Amino acid sequence: MLQTEKVPYKEEFTSRLDDNHAVLQEVLGDNADIIFHFFQTGNHISALCVYCSSLCDSERLERQLLSPIVEDNTSSMSGISVPMSSVQNVHTIDQAILAILNGQALLLLEDQSIGRAYSVPKTASRAVEEPTAESTVRGPREGFTEDISTNLSLLRKRMRTPALKLIATSKGQYTNTDIVLAYVDGLLDPALLEEVGARLRKLHLKGVLESQYIEKGLADEQYSPFPQMIATERPDVVAANLLEGRFALLIDGTPFSLIAPVSIFSLLQSPEDYYENKYMSISIRWLRYFFAVISVMLPSAYVAITTFHQEMIPTVLLLSIARAREEIPFPALVEAMIMEISFEALREAGVRLPKQVGAAVSIVGALIIGQAATSAGIVSAPMVIIVALTGIASFMIPRYAAGIVSRLLRFPIMLLAGTLGLVGMMLGVLVIVIHLSSLRSFGMPYLSLSPPASAKGRKDVWWCHDAEEQANRPMIES
Repeated sequence: MLQTEKVPYKEEFTSRLDDNHAVLQEVLGDNADIIFHFFQTGNHISALCVYCSSLCDSERLERQLLSPIVEDNTSSMSGISVPMSSVQNVHTIDQAILAILNGQALLLLEDQSIGRAYSVPKTASRAVEEPTAESTVRGPREGFTEDISTNLSLLRKRMRTPALKLIATSKGQYTNTDIVLAYVDGLLDPALLEEVGARLRKLHLKGVLESQYIEKGLADEQYSPFPQMIATERPDVVAANLLEGRFALLIDGTPFSLIAPVSIFSLLQSPEDYYENKYMSISIRWLRYFFAVISVMLPSAYVAITTFHQEMIPTVLLLSIARAREEIPFPALVEAMIMEISFEALREAGVRLPKQVGAAVSIVGALIIGQAATSAGIVSAPMVIIVALTGIASFMIPRYAAGIVSRLLRFPIMLLAGTLGLVGMMLGVLVIVIHLSSLRSFGMPYLSLSPPASAKGRKDVWWCHDAEEQANRPMIES
């Protein structure tokens, strides 16, 4: 079983209500939203209700819990009958604290060494909307929200089978963030399930505010720039990956869930590949593979060839490039670095600005800076074209995390190309390939063609299956 990080108050409740109140008051009494409400039951038994006003629905608490108890003549916990379905017995102080901070109302009675926690949460969550980071032309428009209960319902709606297993835990010493491990029984390798459970048990964090906190702690290689888990806010993507024999982690407070194990080919696949015509999807996927390489290698190849290997360029094109660069005071490497850094700054500025002006500023800024730099003789027109093509190529990568990797690797490879030519460029490629060959995602090789070792799984990397064929193909061979 997965373990939950608990606060260090292991003692059990006593039968004295004042003693239990004193302990809870010591731990939670300094919080303005923690309410300690004393009252008498219908049988004149002293009772205490402790709840967090910012997390509990006060009207529902009064109507469904407190009023029925005041009118009830029972004298024990077992005899209390209230119109609420979610009830949990509480025996220790730490269980009580976690229940209160999770939005439950704790009820304690005099001469009773057991408490009960009733779920009366406030319903203040964002509505289900279309995912903004993973838009598709064809496909579902529902996206995860910050509420884990809503996310679980979206996943259950797509996978109506008892084989879908959900294991709950929590992480974070101070946040106690709910985490749910989702997998399909019979499709996920039992050894992999045991491995992810062991890693979660070993993970100790002060707080979990986003899924990246979990991703970083579970990764095989924490210092690798390549993502070893897929972050997605689409329920259909999670369901499809569960059917492929992977697992998913849903974290409360963030719309992004994590999927593993993955390979480098998983990062270049889009959910729309299985929603469109097979042959259209195949052509678009191969185009995506090609431009993923272009996004990393094109500026380096231009710098290396124009600096060290001019004989590789056709004469007419070489003369055109020479005319464009005859008044440029910088070598090709400095040109490329200036333009690439400017382009990355404009792209980041467009992301941080409000939506109404972000896109306009980035596009207008790129046009003005490119035209002004060319007119001023700081950079050449061919370099502007190269950088623009590189930026367009990076936009074709469907996963944002994978796009960041291409942006990061571009600069060291350009430096190698500007100092050693094509030899330096190939040296950088060899270093990347060696790193990818040694990289693992939960034990699976990062260059693996498919998590399940099946011929159809490997074929899917190069030749897209139909959606029905993809969903129904066997995942784990006996």
